[in-house]
Amino acid sequence: MIPPGLVVLSREGCGLCEDMLHALAELERAQALPPVTVVDVDSDAELARQFGLKVPVLLLDGSVICHYTLNSNELLRLVGAPCGYNPALIFAGARVSICSSGRRQADLS
Repeated sequence: MIPPGLVVLSREGCGLCEDMLHALAELERAQALPPVTVVDVDSDAELARQFGLKVPVLLLDGSVICHYTLNSNELLRLVGAPCGYNPALIFAGARVSICSSGRRQADLS
């Protein structure tokens, strides 16, 4: 059974899983996120059947947000974050945030 909240389905020795967990940690430094639970996909035969070839998988309350790589914009949209720092959007030293409304906001500090 998958617990509620943010869950990363992972497996031992999975490099992409480590990458997603690292990306989540970086995002959390810029934007408050719900706690993340890591579940070994191989610990349950049904999880392995359903998600085993797609790990890592990020779920929110049992619904898939993304797999293989972190989709930070979708995660922030779903958790209702007012604005989320997107590390892919750095221009001339300015941090550009994408808000859940789709509005962009620059921080020049």
